[in-house]
Amino acid sequence: MPRALLSVSDKSGLPDFARGLTALGYELYSTGGTLAALSEASISALPVSELTGFPEILDGRVKTLHPGVHGGLLARRDRPEHLAALEEHGLKAIDLLCVNLYPFVATATREGADFEEVVENIDIGGPAMIRAAAKNHGAVVVVVRPDRYPDLLAVLASGGPSPELRRELAAEAYAHTAAYDAAVSGWLREDPFPPELPFAGRLVQRLRYGENPHQEGAFYRLPSAAGGLGAARQLQGGELSYNNLQDAGAAFTLAGEFQHPAAAIIKHTNPCGCAISADVADAYRRAYECDPVSAYGGVVALNRPLDADTAKEIAAIFVEVVIAPGFRPEALRVMATKPKVRLLEAMPARALWSDLEFRSVPGGFLVQTPDRGRLDPETARVVSVRQPTEAEWEELAFAWKVVKHVKSNAIVIARESAAVGVGAGQMSRVESVNLAVSRAGDRSKGAVLASDAFFPFPDGVEAAIAAGVTAIAQPGGSIRDQDSIGAADRAGVAMVFTGVRHFRH
Repeated sequence: MPRALLSVSDKSGLPDFARGLTALGYELYSTGGTLAALSEASISALPVSELTGFPEILDGRVKTLHPGVHGGLLARRDRPEHLAALEEHGLKAIDLLCVNLYPFVATATREGADFEEVVENIDIGGPAMIRAAAKNHGAVVVVVRPDRYPDLLAVLASGGPSPELRRELAAEAYAHTAAYDAAVSGWLREDPFPPELPFAGRLVQRLRYGENPHQEGAFYRLPSAAGGLGAARQLQGGELSYNNLQDAGAAFTLAGEFQHPAAAIIKHTNPCGCAISADVADAYRRAYECDPVSAYGGVVALNRPLDADTAKEIAAIFVEVVIAPGFRPEALRVMATKPKVRLLEAMPARALWSDLEFRSVPGGFLVQTPDRGRLDPETARVVSVRQPTEAEWEELAFAWKVVKHVKSNAIVIARESAAVGVGAGQMSRVESVNLAVSRAGDRSKGAVLASDAFFPFPDGVEAAIAAGVTAIAQPGGSIRDQDSIGAADRAGVAMVFTGVRHFRH
């Protein structure tokens, strides 16, 4: 008679799976909560102590860490000496293991969870069993995902899984424990850059393709994080693409910079509009006015729920994605007239530890902490003769937040808490200034400018001054800084050195 050991935290699908195994002739063994769930469902199962001959101890911390379990999982069926050892010690072979782990991430990310409670949700016996069964997958079927249950029952009923399926299930099992260990390590870790940095993702969806149709792509979420795009709900629209998600991430992050109602419009991961206002509808209108041509086919992010007025404004043009922390019923009715627009409901992301940003390079990956730099009047240095006015300080702070989301070389011209001109990704800084000025037009008059890095020559400053800019924020640090300062002083323009740059590649 084949034997199955079931010990699961996620009990979805468990009764049907257990009944299916029983119908196939399996003798079921189980632990604590799983055994109780099976009993409540009127499914016969034996306690794991029948395998170990030893009771659960230490408040359940030790129940499966025993040769009665691990001998049955690890014994190779093709080695007579292994089978003889089982018989000699009165141990039983286990043919199927169904385990998923304590809800560590759910506990650690729950508001108010204390340290001891989180520690008690670090599973020890579960990972040990999973790894043992996966190592011996030629003899033991290991399943960790409830969505596998129906297909696995069908395969078992038709003669058992193939070697290829057994290996696939084993790979899933090791990924399950690796992701779990990564979450625990991240929660315990204080150093963001340890000697070994584990991280893991859980598949959200296979994408039609990557950045281009000849590339494959997929979207994974960090299982150790709550909120963000990984936990977003799609309420409407077609399948998300790789590029949709990249742009949605850029827009979501930019809109999340602000406490006031904010709207960000992204095209090819660069902002083509951003504004804050007293209400989100006005913020969107003013963000759209930055560059109406580029906004077409873009991605819109809001830091407030989408209301009907804002929805009507957005629906007036074609956009790919709208991402917001909520959608009012009347807004959904408006957006239903644009059924191809993808609506994503996403809340701010929270991770178990400080967020890190990853980027792959051949043979490795780069890791950095997020750019959380702000323009602080207390630490910034006014280098011009004229001091910025209070209003200019506010405008510079807004522009400085936006410019760090623009690809370098980056220039943002802002007026009345809205971007009016953006210059992104040019190989020379003066070209970025000229691009931002051309987008802004007459709106440059009386506006402020933020530059993500220093001006190597005064030509960029001079171009901004000629367009009517009255205040400039830049990091400083060029050997020709004095030339730029001199240009500002001759024009009566205020210039602030932040001492911090915002490169974004």
